[in-house]
Amino acid sequence: MSPRTCIIGAGISGLTAGKMLSDYGIPYICFESSDRIGGNWAFGNPNGHSSAYRSLHIDSSRHRLSFKDFPMPEHFPDFPHHSHIKEYLEEYAEAFSLKNNIRFRTAVQHARRLPAGGWEIRTEDEQVHRFDALVVANGHHWDARFPDFPGEFEGRTLHSHHYIDPRTPLDLTGQRILIVGLGNSAADIAVELSQRALDNTVVLSTRSSAWIVPKYIMGIPADTLFATSPHVPLSWQRRLSRKSPVLLTGRPERFGLPTPNHHFLEAHPTQSQELPLRLGSGDVTAKPNVSRLAGRSVEFADGTREEFDVIIYATGYNITFPFFDPDFISAPDNRFPLYKRMFKPGVDDLAFVGFAQSTPTLFPFVECQSRLLAAWLGGLYRPPSDEVMRRVIVADERRFVGHFADRPRHTQQVDYFVYEHEVRTKELPGGLRRVRERGPVALTGRGG
Repeated sequence: MSPRTCIIGAGISGLTAGKMLSDYGIPYICFESSDRIGGNWAFGNPNGHSSAYRSLHIDSSRHRLSFKDFPMPEHFPDFPHHSHIKEYLEEYAEAFSLKNNIRFRTAVQHARRLPAGGWEIRTEDEQVHRFDALVVANGHHWDARFPDFPGEFEGRTLHSHHYIDPRTPLDLTGQRILIVGLGNSAADIAVELSQRALDNTVVLSTRSSAWIVPKYIMGIPADTLFATSPHVPLSWQRRLSRKSPVLLTGRPERFGLPTPNHHFLEAHPTQSQELPLRLGSGDVTAKPNVSRLAGRSVEFADGTREEFDVIIYATGYNITFPFFDPDFISAPDNRFPLYKRMFKPGVDDLAFVGFAQSTPTLFPFVECQSRLLAAWLGGLYRPPSDEVMRRVIVADERRFVGHFADRPRHTQQVDYFVYEHEVRTKELPGGLRRVRERGPVALTGRGG
């Protein structure tokens, strides 16, 4: 018998997981708090989980973004708008009849693991459901993270998660605006708000600075020209690529940014074709980290002080599981160690999908995870022992995350090319051997 499975969330991770479970004939129900699919890519999502702004184009090219078993349409632009991504997910759901298994407007209030195994799921309509296995796919770009600066700011504040356009939710014209952060969202918002027609003064504040890489090289999407090799140590490949942003864009100091406190690929680079132009044109200026807030004034680490009307925090997100008891599962400072970014040792009927910062692309990564998920639930894959899983978790964290700056933003880093190669050539075959030796994981639905 196949284990009756619950999936939480109908974003890209939940949809892909559901598609793979359907391929294996595994019964499941997906609970979605919204009235639509797409999660982060459902612009204006009424559940508040979308961080898409009106002008957002995805940073990965469609060539890297496509699911392997459902290619993105050829007529899409190289860097699709968020509306294209939503259209793509709708077509994906339609092609595989995924909405038949989704219960919309049904948020999971509480998930409790039963003493004998299996799960009790209570939804917001006070219904209680029993499942043999639980798949968590609620995403990790919806619970906004704010820095803790000393002092208080008397102007208006906004997190980039809630930014829509220059007039929504705030009228951002003729304003003195400070944007805290230098990731892709910060760059996009700075470029948009610094248009001269809006009459704003825009300043970027960055703690660590960043290496800026272009979206195009010689007219070709840059992410299609590079791929890491699973056969060469990642540390060697990182060392060889250190000069890439200098050759492609120039040093950040050339545009007025502080010197990065890290080598290239020791923190997330910022992918932007336009930010260097805005900085070089004087439309955006850069400052180091904020040291103190004082009324309408902001003091910076270099000792300077400026007056602002609005602060926009583009400072990332917390990994949050509102349906779990915190003493059961939580992710303090976004530290959330999992085997293959999926399995928690000691809880053998639970899996997570999509909880990683996959470079250079997320969609094929969650597709790869979902194949492993379906093989596990279908009785064709068994993870190693808890002891081995814990040992591998430490080794993988050292390999994928150890070289990154110790920040909550970097705790979930993984290299897609290496990950996919190892899952396909080692993990799935090794898990099948363990099934033949010891049988599948004894989930409740299989008589465990």
